[in-house]
Amino acid sequence: MTNSYERIYAVVRQIPYGRVATYGQVAALAGNPRWSRVVGYALHVNPDPVHIPCFRVVNRFGEVSSAFAFGGENEQIALLKREGVRFLPDGRVDLAHFCWNGDMQADIISE
Repeated sequence: MTNSYERIYAVVRQIPYGRVATYGQVAALAGNPRWSRVVGYALHVNPDPVHIPCFRVVNRFGEVSSAFAFGGENEQIALLKREGVRFLPDGRVDLAHFCWNGDMQADIISE
């Protein structure tokens, strides 16, 4: 079995262009629904942000991270908007339209 960060990164790589996932969703898909904070820690030390699109992960309310490690929350918003992700008037991602359904390649996350 791979370590938790590797499992998390494998899930985040699967989030499609123009979609977002929540920390809890990534945690569950990585194998443990209680890893939401671990997901946050892993993304904060993302070793390859070009290939592991951590900017596509938001909280359960659709809010971006105020501590986004790769340029701050304004950069996370800009990256999402470049992909066509829309925000509600209150500044949250429109999860009803842009949340990824979690479909993944079966061989990506295996024990």
